[in-house]
Amino acid sequence: MPVQIKRVYEEAKKADGMRVLVDRVWPRGMSKEDAQVDEWLKEIGPSKELRQWFDHDPDKFDQFKVKYKEELKSNEEQQEELEKLKDWTIEHKKDITLVFGAKDEKNNQAVVLKEILDRQQV
Repeated sequence: MPVQIKRVYEEAKKADGMRVLVDRVWPRGMSKEDAQVDEWLKEIGPSKELRQWFDHDPDKFDQFKVKYKEELKSNEEQQEELEKLKDWTIEHKKDITLVFGAKDEKNNQAVVLKEILDRQQV
C-alpha cells in the first residue's frame, strides 16, 4: 500500500487511512483532537541531538538522512517502531499517512521514513 506524508496541520481526510505522527515532540498549537492521529510513534523521531544539529536546514538534509538512518539502525526503540510501520504497511496492507509538524515538506524525517518503507514494499 502506498505510504503518504502530510503536515499534521493539514486537514485529515478519509484517503489518509491510518495517520501516524512520527515526531518525537507533539506539534505546537495542535490539540490531540484536531490532529486526528491514530498512532503516535514518538520514539521513531530523530533524537534531540540530531534534531538540534539539523535545525531544518535544507543544506544539511543529505547528511541528516544518513545520520537518521544510522540512528534507526542502532537504536532499539526506533527499530521497534519502524518494524510496526513496516508491519502496518506490508502485512496488514493498510494505507498509511506519516504526519509531521515541520514546515518544510521536503526535508524532514517523514520523507526519510517514507523512502525506507517504499523500498521495503518492492
